Amino acid sequence: MRRVSEVEKRARDRTADRDVPVGVVMVGMAVVVWWPAFTLGAWEDLFFDQLLTVWAASTAAFVFVLVERRPVGARLVRAFLLLLPSAWLVLMFTLNDEAADLFEFIIDVGAILAVLIGLPFTLWVLVRIVWPDFGGRTRVSTKWLIALVVVGVAVASFLLGANQEHFLTCEDFAISGNSPPADCTPEPD
Repeated sequence: MRRVSEVEKRARDRTADRDVPVGVVMVGMAVVVWWPAFTLGAWEDLFFDQLLTVWAASTAAFVFVLVERRPVGARLVRAFLLLLPSAWLVLMFTLNDEAADLFEFIIDVGAILAVLIGLPFTLWVLVRIVWPDFGGRTRVSTKWLIALVVVGVAVASFLLGANQEHFLTCEDFAISGNSPPADCTPEPD
C-alpha cells in the first residue's frame, strides 16, 4: 500500500511541475496583451511604445527563427509573420505626412494588424524559445485554454477601456501619466 502512495505522490508532483510553466505562460501573455487592448478601447488607438515593443520582440524572434535548427519550410512561415511589425514600421517611414486619408487609414489598419497578429504570434514564438517542450509535450486542450484566457483578457481589457468613464476619472489618467481619453469622467467637485 505504501508503494502505491509514493507512486501517486510522484505522479502528482510531475503534474504540478508541468502546471507551473503553463501558469507562467498564461499569466505572462495576459499581462502583455491587456494594456494594448485597453488603450485601443479607451483611446481608439495604439500607442507608439506598444507598437515599437512588439516590433523589437518580433525582430529578435525573427532572427532566432532564422538561425534555429529546424526544417526551413516551417521556419519561413513563422519568419514571415514575425516581419509584420517591421512592414508596418517601413510603411511609417515611406509614407509622408502629406499622405491622403486613405494612406493614413492603411497605416492605422497595418498598425492594428501588426499588434493583433504580431503580438500574440510573437508571444507564442517567444514561449517556444524559452520553453521548447511547450509545443510537443503540452496537450492541445492546455494550449487552447491558454489562448482562450489570453483572448478573454484582451477582450475584457478592450471593453474596460471602451467603458473607462464608468469607473475611472480624468484625474486617474493624469495621475498615472497618461493623457485622459476624450470621453473620460471629470473629477467630482
